[in-house]
Amino acid sequence: MRDSCGRAIDYLRLSVTDLCNYRCRYCMPAEGVPKRPHRDILSVEECVEISAAAVRCGVKKIRLTGGEPLVRRGLLDICRGLRAIPELEELCLTTKGSLLAELAAPLRKAGTDRLNISLDTLRPDRFAAMTRRGHLEDALAGIRAAENAGFRNLKLDTVLIGGFNDDEIGDFVKLTADHPWEVRFIELMPMGSCAHWEKSRFLPGETVLEKIPGLQQIESQGVARRYRLPGAKGTVGLISPLSHDFCGQCRRIRVTADGKLKGCLHIREEISLRGLHGAELEAAIRSGILQKPQRHYLTDRPSDTPRTMNQIGG
Repeated sequence: MRDSCGRAIDYLRLSVTDLCNYRCRYCMPAEGVPKRPHRDILSVEECVEISAAAVRCGVKKIRLTGGEPLVRRGLLDICRGLRAIPELEELCLTTKGSLLAELAAPLRKAGTDRLNISLDTLRPDRFAAMTRRGHLEDALAGIRAAENAGFRNLKLDTVLIGGFNDDEIGDFVKLTADHPWEVRFIELMPMGSCAHWEKSRFLPGETVLEKIPGLQQIESQGVARRYRLPGAKGTVGLISPLSHDFCGQCRRIRVTADGKLKGCLHIREEISLRGLHGAELEAAIRSGILQKPQRHYLTDRPSDTPRTMNQIGG
């Protein structure tokens, strides 16, 4: 289905929880978020029903997000339910990776096709400082477990933060020389906990190209501009929502863990999908697609959404 701007909307990001075992500084408050009653969060059955309706509206790819989706009870049941939707072409999941040592193989068996692993630093002390409670080795063990479980072409998502990890850009790019991974540098967005951080924290994606001039541009994929070092096994991606407005190519909608459809990460407007079924549910999804805004306004002001990233789904 196309939205009012003519964009083909075929990608759903479905948040299965707003809880996380980390407290990343740009995503969640230090104290975390209150644990909601189970009745306030989409059930396994609701996740599958909403996803099936979205597929009937033209969605071909679903990504499970959070919070940390791996802490969600019933996650494997959700994966199996989504994988059983005949017209769904791709099921992906984004995780911090610390629980993959136990769950990578079950996720693969449950039908998950691809993983993105968030990794903002390769230094143990910085990892602990950013996550407020995590251990780098757990994330690295998760990457190894994912590969052992048969996940190929892993994507590592690295949020660029000035004064925190910009001196590690070269180290991240070097990972692609020997591994068939895509390291994706993502511009920090002014929302939630980091909405009023100093401007020096917000680096443009071009910072990567300035530091690594040997990167050669290759074919883009979705909203990611992609590059490769000569002879490297992997690739480098730049996702630049601020410096390179890619709203014209955005083909996604989002559903929060409490069942609200959002046409854009940064808008206040939401459509509640809970309690809707059949044609009524499809109509609500189509309405949300048609209401998807033309663009965000992050270059003019912080995000309009009152929610933090973990409450929407990364």
